[in-house]
Amino acid sequence: MPRVIHHRPDPALEGHDAARAPDGAVLDARGRPLRDLRISVTDRCNFRCTYCMPRELFGADHVFLPHEALLTFEEITRVARIALANGVRKIRLTGGEPLLRKQIEILIGMLAALRTPDGQPPDLTLTTNGTLLARKARALADAGLSRVTVSLDALDDALFERMSDSRVPVATILEGIEAAAAAGLAPVKVNMVVRRGMNDGQILPMARRFRGSGHTLRFIEYMDVGNTNGWRMDEVVTGAEIVRMISAEFPLQPLQAGYRGEVAARWAYADGAGEIGLITSVSQPFCGDCTRLRLSPEGRLFTCLFAEQGHDLRALLRAGADDAALARRLAGIWQARDDRYSERRGEAHRDHKIEMSYIGG
Repeated sequence: MPRVIHHRPDPALEGHDAARAPDGAVLDARGRPLRDLRISVTDRCNFRCTYCMPRELFGADHVFLPHEALLTFEEITRVARIALANGVRKIRLTGGEPLLRKQIEILIGMLAALRTPDGQPPDLTLTTNGTLLARKARALADAGLSRVTVSLDALDDALFERMSDSRVPVATILEGIEAAAAAGLAPVKVNMVVRRGMNDGQILPMARRFRGSGHTLRFIEYMDVGNTNGWRMDEVVTGAEIVRMISAEFPLQPLQAGYRGEVAARWAYADGAGEIGLITSVSQPFCGDCTRLRLSPEGRLFTCLFAEQGHDLRALLRAGADDAALARRLAGIWQARDDRYSERRGEAHRDHKIEMSYIGG
């Protein structure tokens, strides 16, 4: 049997008396319940998007995590089970590109078999660049995946290939989206990161392409994640600008959020042709309703997309800690959470924010 090591965290992270919502969800220092767990299963990606993994910094000589450093499927499932017991209701698999993780459908099956304290399955989703989706969609759905989100920043082939720094045509991504919908992974969400002077001319073509399709197009303001994307405020196209641009051709009307902590502000086409979403982390921060905890590929918990460091769970997992010790650690980390980077963007300065390609979006 493995030797049990009794971990002694900082007293602020003990978590024995973690504040909780009436339904048992652990609350952070700002009263935000833990609801979402985003699990990055790999730091590898087959794209080199200029705003995420620019090739000059993630080239052929870049060292990725060795396989033995990654959490196993069993370790990931154990963390997820403990998170569900502490309030999590939605699990999203991310990367890197999660479909590069071999046999990921096995992990999906393991996670889909978990249950919340009231006996409900988790809302199990995945974000992908879509390159492998056409061939994997049916297996993912059969394994128990609920829905999928696909990143697509342009419909113009030349621009898309330049932004993704790949030779993948847009048709491959569109084929993946339709395969996902056919497999029942619907409604498919399509995420477009908008960068002024680069792909803002694709806003209307994307809106025209996806309105009435049954898919939900979501526009994401270009964010200062990590340290490698050369972010500048003047390259941000705000959500308000995007709404005005689309409304001039297709009138929009605002919708209520579906639940607390929903990332995207929802707008419906007035003619009933579906809806779009706006993720406005820069112009209209939503830190006050952020309910997300992130698990890195090698088992570190991050309480913010813009965090500088995480909390190591892998050491506990591999030292033989029991579920109670892991639960105390997880609850304590969340209880001490006070993050609100986007609300403090103008005053906060972090020199070593974690890279989005490592922790997921």
